[in-house]
Amino acid sequence: MSGPDMKMITVIGSGLIGRSWAMVFASGGYSVKIYDKQPGQAVSAITEIRKQMMELEEAGMLRGQLSATQQMSLLSTHDDLQLALQDAFFVQECVFEQLEVKQDIFQVVEPLVGKDVILSSSTSCLVPSKVFSKVQNRSRCIVSHPVNPPYYVKLVELVPHPDTTPLVMDKTYALMTKVGQAPVRLKKEIDGFTLNRVQAAIIAESWRLVQDGIISVQDIDLVMSEGLGMRYAFIGPMETMHLNAPQGLGDYMSRYGEGIQRVLRSFGPVPDLCAEDAKSVVSEMCQLIPNDQQHLSARRHRRDQLLMGLARLKQDQ
Repeated sequence: MSGPDMKMITVIGSGLIGRSWAMVFASGGYSVKIYDKQPGQAVSAITEIRKQMMELEEAGMLRGQLSATQQMSLLSTHDDLQLALQDAFFVQECVFEQLEVKQDIFQVVEPLVGKDVILSSSTSCLVPSKVFSKVQNRSRCIVSHPVNPPYYVKLVELVPHPDTTPLVMDKTYALMTKVGQAPVRLKKEIDGFTLNRVQAAIIAESWRLVQDGIISVQDIDLVMSEGLGMRYAFIGPMETMHLNAPQGLGDYMSRYGEGIQRVLRSFGPVPDLCAEDAKSVVSEMCQLIPNDQQHLSARRHRRDQLLMGLARLKQDQ
């Protein structure tokens, strides 16, 4: 019977998310087989993972009880999908965010694994009923949606297919917890899941405020990073409201509920993020951070370093 006590996991796809998943699973002591249909991609991924692990170890931020060398010894690459799937109890798919590609991957994978092997997708918003539509036994299918970059941001949304059994949800939750992630259970599938739906609401209102001339791109980002984000790094919106009134959430709503509803009614329509007038917002962002690879890579590195520091802080709480 498959379960978190088993030791072999297969990661399909060796891009950013695939590499991150491989590192997360290895940190928990699991052997990880990395498969990529593009020749040489998986080998290149191992090189990049080794570099990251050594840097993390030097910074004192390597996850798990094993050294970087020990964790690297748990990783292997495969060009043959059948060999990559052999002995795996859990398969984490990390290919392009294209529905047909994911559907075809799982159609190929299913006959190559045992009936108890859990099939998991890293899709960020495609609902399981569509991703697994070509799978015959959908009771063992689940979406495990990580947050980029998964190694530093530990949340994982577990989204069931309508046919997913409670046992598969429990086993996936146990696995994610064991490797140090912070899994949340969705009770049923919904377009965009939960994180991206909340994020979309923030993006929409932020975009409207900039486009309507209320605030600049730089300052709306400060509203989040130096305002809401400061407390949201440790407590969510529900607890924030609960703590922000003398007698908790009910008191908060009696004091501010009417004002919140008034503001919500003032929101404009969903902005067209690809319209001609949206180019001004893009241009303003690119003036702050040019969209060439040198500048973007530097800012991504800065982001990861800051997230590493925040992860260290949260770990010590």
